[in-house]
This record gives sequence, structure tokens and C-alpha cells, in this order.
Amino acid sequence: MTKGLRFIESHFCSASDESQLTPIGFDIIFSGMVEYARDLNLNLPLRSTDIDALFHKRDLQLRREKSKGREAYLAYVSEGIGKHQDGEMVMKYQRKNGSLFNSPSATAATLSHLPNSGCLHYLTALLDKFENAVPTLHPFHVFPRLCMLETVESLGIGQHFREEITSVLDETYRCWLQGEEEIFLDLPTCALAFRILRVNGYDVSSEALTGFAEEHFFNSLGGYLKDLDAVVELFRASQMIIHPNEQLLEKHISWTSHFLKQELSNTSKCAYKHKQNIMQKVNDALEFPHYASLERLVYRRNIVNYDVDDIRMLKSSYSSLSIGNKDFLRLAVEDFNACQSIYREELKQLERWVREKRLDKLKFARQKLAYCYFSAAATLCSPELSDARLTWAKNGVLTTVVDDFFDVGGSEDELLNLIQLVEKHDLDVSIDCCSEEVEIIYSALDNTISEIGEKAIAWQGRNIKTHVSEIWLDLLRSMLQEAQWSKEKAVPTVNEYMRNGYISFALGPIILPALYFVGPRLSEAVVKSGEYSLLFRHVSTCGRLLNDIHSFKRESMEGKLNAVSLHIIHGTNSVTEDHVNQELKHLIEERRRELHRLVLQKNDSIVPRQCKELFWKMSKVLHLFYMKDDGFTSHEMANAVNAVIHEPILVDQL
Repeated sequence: MTKGLRFIESHFCSASDESQLTPIGFDIIFSGMVEYARDLNLNLPLRSTDIDALFHKRDLQLRREKSKGREAYLAYVSEGIGKHQDGEMVMKYQRKNGSLFNSPSATAATLSHLPNSGCLHYLTALLDKFENAVPTLHPFHVFPRLCMLETVESLGIGQHFREEITSVLDETYRCWLQGEEEIFLDLPTCALAFRILRVNGYDVSSEALTGFAEEHFFNSLGGYLKDLDAVVELFRASQMIIHPNEQLLEKHISWTSHFLKQELSNTSKCAYKHKQNIMQKVNDALEFPHYASLERLVYRRNIVNYDVDDIRMLKSSYSSLSIGNKDFLRLAVEDFNACQSIYREELKQLERWVREKRLDKLKFARQKLAYCYFSAAATLCSPELSDARLTWAKNGVLTTVVDDFFDVGGSEDELLNLIQLVEKHDLDVSIDCCSEEVEIIYSALDNTISEIGEKAIAWQGRNIKTHVSEIWLDLLRSMLQEAQWSKEKAVPTVNEYMRNGYISFALGPIILPALYFVGPRLSEAVVKSGEYSLLFRHVSTCGRLLNDIHSFKRESMEGKLNAVSLHIIHGTNSVTEDHVNQELKHLIEERRRELHRLVLQKNDSIVPRQCKELFWKMSKVLHLFYMKDDGFTSHEMANAVNAVIHEPILVDQL
């Protein structure tokens, strides 16, 4: 008791300091402690004027306008209200385990004034487990474990903890199926569990988030406290829409994004590091949607912003290795820089390849090697996926060259000649190529297709050259169709354009051969399955429409048709560009969500998850590339390339 009195005396100035970051309900709880001590006739080493000021501050809080959210708050800080508490109101918040909000102190305070067997059982069980010292919150298992999982994944070191991650996921799913209150009565825990479980393919219903609708939230404890951590978790969870009937998540996105933007704009620069961390989290969630976030950029941003001294502020400050962990940060930096050194070597190898294949001699072709490789390195991160990255990047370069050749660089004879060469194989390029440009392009194509086919033997146990050739022929023929439409000034229907256009967008040679190098063996049955085709169609449709929306004005000036102009041409006189853009954006959203559903689907799926992920990764690349500008022109994109490939993270700058 003496130690406690000394503590109050030495820290009382801090308690009355308005600039201090204080725990939730501190003014009420601390005042209640002082009042209780005075009622016990303890000799408090405080001036009566200071005590009166403390009580006055508490009374002002207690006299505030009543609401359901405030009612929950007063129940939460019951230990500060003591004998003045409304017992009937408080018991509305009692949980199945007998506690109030899983708070030992609030439960004990209630029991001291209102006998209740549930409260007694909860507290007795706590003492049996923890003896003389109990935690400020119990049970508190699910959220810290999910935070730990989220931390290692978001820092890019999840591959080192696969068994632990699987264990946490399975245990969380068990708790989810059993409807445990620790998940479903706590917004941040429920939202985090929903998002992580859904992303990892567990069958979880969005109906679990029904209780956190806008009107419910602002009538809750979290709403009264304006809990930004909780709202940002709900915002991120609500983006995981994969079913057409999840309007609830749509509504959550609407109100949470509005609330977060409002709080972000209303918050001046804060001196509290804890508050700064929360606002950084809010800003990142709003600025970088999950469907346009590339892994390596996410890892770097999270590493740079990671605070090993971060805390969670409840009735007391809470810190643990799941929130701030120096070992995690050190490992993340080492891994990031080690991978980056591999990427730089691979990029040098690709630069030599471009020169050896004389692709840099093609004056009509855009030189976009860095961007093509960036899209591979930013998504196919693991060191062992080198073959997949190089295949992705080489075909990315070649599709850019071929696209430019069909668009501006080649004559009709040259285009037909190139297709015939790919169809026939094993030709004498010095005789059968009608121009030097065709010779350069065909030689690079043929060599790359053969190289990919042979490399795949080690991964697949068979040569895939024939399949890769077919993929390229599909692309070349679709590009020829567009060239012929342009030459003949033909106006295809929207359906005709899209049937051809999702192929001519040129993702086939980039994604499909790379699938053979991510691990699982792909049988002919998988490659020819409807699921495989649908995954490709969805991501390619998204890409085609994103491109056409952003390039409409430029292509219209050049006299070219695309999805936007065709919708206007074939629509009524009242159809405008803005109307078409909104319609196409809605279609993109539908296709993207359906793509994500297919990727996460476990039942009735024959395409391996690692392979399905490549389609989703490409979708993310496309949405990032087209967030602001027409593809490769953004200065921000150049910065992203440097961040992923060229600029290491310096530990002493963190």
C-alpha cells in the first residue's frame, strides 16, 4: 500500500498533464481509485485542490450527453465509477464467460457492488490460472496471434514460419466455426480474422460482419472512442468481396472509407508516435487498395514504417512481440536486401539478352525491360522463382516489341510473314524472313520459346515448347485481326472486339508459360480446363478494359477503335464517354472479384493455388499500372522500380 501511495504522489503531475497520451477511460478510472482510497481513510499525499480538480474533470465526463455508445463506455470503465454505477445497465454487456468486456478490473468492480455468479466464476478462474497477478484483458489469444501472422506476412518473411502460420490459421478457423465471443464481439479481431482466413482460402461468411454496420458501430464502445484501428481493419476486410451478394461489404467500404478520410483530414500533426503510427496505417489503407498492391512494394513500405516500440492503447498500454519485434525487422531487412541483389543480377542478365537478340536495334519498339522485369520481381518474390521471373520478363519484352511491330513498325506482308514463320518452325531465317525486323523478332521469339520449353523439363518432366508456340500464335493472330480491322476501317461489334481483345492484350505469353515454373506440375487436363481458361479470360478482360479506358483519348486522336469508342458507336445517342467509363469500371470490378473468388476457391478447383496466384498477381500489376496514367509513363512507377530493384534498405535509417 505504501508503494502505491508513493507512486500516486510521484506521478500525479503526469495524471493531470493534458499533453500526456493516456489510456482509455483514465480520467474516470484514476479518479475512482483516488475516491476509493479516500473512502478508506487513506492518507493521500495530494492537495485537496488537486483532488477536487480531478473529481471535477471526471464529473464533466460523466455528465456528457447519453448515447448507446457512451453507455457501453461507462460499462467498460466500471472500476472508475464504483458504487455510482448502474448495475442493471452494466449487466447488458456481460459475456458468456461471465466477464464485462473480458476486463478483470471492470468485472471485479461490478461484482463488488452487484453479486453475480458469472462474474464470480470468471474472476475465480482467473485467480486459479494467474494467482496474484492477472492480465488487464482476458481471454486475449486470437488477436495477438493474428497480429503476429499479419506482421511476418506483411514484412515479407512469412516463408520462414509456414508451420506456425498454418497452425494459427487452423486454430483461428476452429474458433470462428465455434462462434467464440473473443472473435465475434470484438471488431478488430473479427475483421482481421475474416480477412486473413478468406485470403488463405478458408470458407468464412461476410455475415459475421453484420453487427458492425455503421449505425451499430457508432452505438458501440469502439464507435464512441472513434477506434481508428478497428475501422481500418473493417475497411481492409470489406475489400475482400468475392461473391456477388455481398452488399454488406460494399456498405462497409462506403462508410469506413468516408470515416477514415474524414479523420485523416481532421487530424493535425500529432506528437504521439502511437497516433502517428495509426494515421500512417489509415493513409496506407486508403492509398493502396489490396487489388493494386504488389508484394515487394508492400514489404518495403511496411519495413520502413515498422515501429519496434509500437503499442496498443487500451485501459493500459499493451506491447508484445506480435506488435513490435526487433528480430522480425532485422530478418525482414536481410531478406529484402538479399532478394534485391538477386533481382539486380537477373536484370543484368536480361539486359545482355536484349542486346544479344538485337531487340535494342528495333527503332519502332519501346524499350521497357525494367518495367517488364519489375512486374515479375515485385510479385514473384522468392529467390527460387528465378525461372518464372525471367520467363515472365522476357515474354513481357517480346510482347511489347510485337505489339509495337503490329501497331506501327511492320507492313502487312511482314506481319503475315512473322506468323507463318512461327507456324512452321525450323526455317532458314536468312532466306524465309522478308525483312531484318522480322528476322530479329522471329529469332528472338523462336529462341525464347525453345529455351522455355527445355527449361520446363526440370520443373514439369516434359517439354512445353508446343504449348508456348500455340500461346504466341493465338496472340499474333489476334493482333493481325486488329491490324486488318484498322486497315479496312471496319467497326466490329463490342462482343467481336472483346473476344479478340482479351487475347490481343498480350498477357498469354507472359502469364501462361510462367505457370510452369512456380512449383506444381501442370497436366494437359489442367491446361485445357475451363477453370484455367476462365482465370486467363478474367485477368485479360480487366487488363484490356483498363487499358482502353486510359488510352481512349489518345487512340481516338489516332483514329483507333477500342472498347470505349465501340460502346459509344453502338450505343444510343445519349451514351457519353463518362457513362461508358463507369459501365466498364463496374465490369472490371465484377471480373476482378470473380477472378479473386476463383483464386481462393478450394472445392472443385484443379488448378493449383500457386498457379492461380499468378493470375491474381498480374491483375494487381495491371491495376497499379493503370491507377493514374496510361501504363508505363508514370514517374511514380519509375520510383517503384527503383524501390524494388535498385535501392537497398539501410538499417541505420529505420
